[in-house]
Amino acid sequence: MGAMTLDQAVQHVTVTDPVFELERAVVRGTEYRVFKNIPPHARALLQASRKAQSDGEAEYLVYRHERWRYDDFVNDVNVMSFVLQQKLGVSKGDRVALAMRNCPEALILSMAIASIGAVAVFLNAWWTTEELDYALHDSAATLVFADADRIRRMQPLVNRAGLTLIGVRDGEALTDPSYTSLSQKMRSVEPPTVEIDTDDDFAVMYSSGTTGRPKGVVLTHRGAMNAVFTWLMQAVMAPLIDPPQPGAAEPPRPTVLVVTPLFHVTATHPLFLLSLPAGAKLTLMDKWDAHEAARIIDREKITRFLGVPTQSADLVRASKDLATKLETLNYLGSGGAKRPAAQVDVLTRHFPAANIATGWGMTETNANGIGMMGQDYVDRPGCAGRLYPPVQDLKFLDDAGAEVPTGQMGEITVKSPCNMRCYLNKPEATAQVLSDGWLRTGDLGFIDTEGYVTIVDRKKNIIIRGGENIACLDVEDALHRHPAIAEACVFSIPDERLGEIVGAAVQTYPGCETSGDDLRAFLAGHIARFKIPAHIWCQTSALPRGATDKIDRRALRAMCLKTLQETENAAS
Repeated sequence: MGAMTLDQAVQHVTVTDPVFELERAVVRGTEYRVFKNIPPHARALLQASRKAQSDGEAEYLVYRHERWRYDDFVNDVNVMSFVLQQKLGVSKGDRVALAMRNCPEALILSMAIASIGAVAVFLNAWWTTEELDYALHDSAATLVFADADRIRRMQPLVNRAGLTLIGVRDGEALTDPSYTSLSQKMRSVEPPTVEIDTDDDFAVMYSSGTTGRPKGVVLTHRGAMNAVFTWLMQAVMAPLIDPPQPGAAEPPRPTVLVVTPLFHVTATHPLFLLSLPAGAKLTLMDKWDAHEAARIIDREKITRFLGVPTQSADLVRASKDLATKLETLNYLGSGGAKRPAAQVDVLTRHFPAANIATGWGMTETNANGIGMMGQDYVDRPGCAGRLYPPVQDLKFLDDAGAEVPTGQMGEITVKSPCNMRCYLNKPEATAQVLSDGWLRTGDLGFIDTEGYVTIVDRKKNIIIRGGENIACLDVEDALHRHPAIAEACVFSIPDERLGEIVGAAVQTYPGCETSGDDLRAFLAGHIARFKIPAHIWCQTSALPRGATDKIDRRALRAMCLKTLQETENAAS
């Protein structure tokens, strides 16, 4: 059989492979195409995957010098499910927060919470006390598993918010009980039997938006499972579209290095959740270090790496420094931010055995969306890729909500069972982006006649710094808390390494003097370090305004960038 087109491969796989058979389902009043035979929820996914992996004997998880087989991991999940129910009184639908760096407990707990029908609330490990306070209040989560740094930040909230903190790893000495004390002496526990509907809530993950505060994105089991099997199906279709050469060796078992934070959908979904049905092994890093990543890739024979573009560039430099070619890599993906087109050629030349890939997705879509890899990407390095089939639909809308023709720019709008259920506690914000199953993403782009999508701009005022989304209004709100600030405007500044960094221009009140250094020191107590502007322009005159009397962000940014360029030219 010769190479198939994408449409032919979709038809072949959905008709001949029962795993990917489709049906129609009505979800919250809207009809979608969905996978018919996939696990209905995360607990079923875990149990089915364990049975498929050498009856649980295969190695599954590596963290530093610790290792888990599938059986070990599943048993730890079952133990924590029991602990949550019987020792901590967690019931179906309760929200349980996780606040920690990448570690095995984050994976075990997220799956244990889901397995009893409760809802994991993922808290950004970089948040300040103030930001954690907001999310805990917003989610109504009072039980929190956290490591030492996060426990210290939440200690001032314990009495006022009625929190129960459970220490994990280096946080165990700070709480009683701790993760270990709750689970010790429990060797084998049967899986929980709580009934879980596929449309029950699975998780709340926070995503920056155009409002100053982050929004809690409510994701369901159906959404997560359909996203996972969408990606799994792409792997099944790949050899049909690009058949391997006769006599080619079987591809090795997928072995994944997880470097992106597990409070981001990029890590939880296409890395962790997908690893289960894909039979992959995971290796976790709790802090990015390119040289250590290169050593781990060699030692664990890592085949798949997915990180922000900055990390791909760092990996090139590290492999040169260590004189290693990282030859086991066969997939080098990008998520969280758009990879610079020039980087595609660099990576292709430096890692010739790896498929260089890109992807676009959102927290609101369970990370499902658009992507491509290999020669397709090399030929179109500025594109985001094609829509992943078969459960998604795509259109491009103008400001009035009318669909624009092929080739014309519009707002990327996606219909899929993977779309979020809602924004937590924000019905108006939900209604603005979600209607009849269609999600208006806030990203502008166009599609060509072959189905390749190019993302042009963002309608949302969001800065993507090394894969971290930063809402301009969030930073502006923090700046306005300084007594000297009359007005503030935040914008992106291009950065060679991180893609974008944060810039700000402020107007001070008459007689109030401040500086960029003073403001950065002030902001450190209010917002996470990665949100603090690298450059701040202070002035006493009013910030420029447009015809509608709003601050002209674009003009102000252009003026500040010009000043920055002149300063850098003078210094050189």
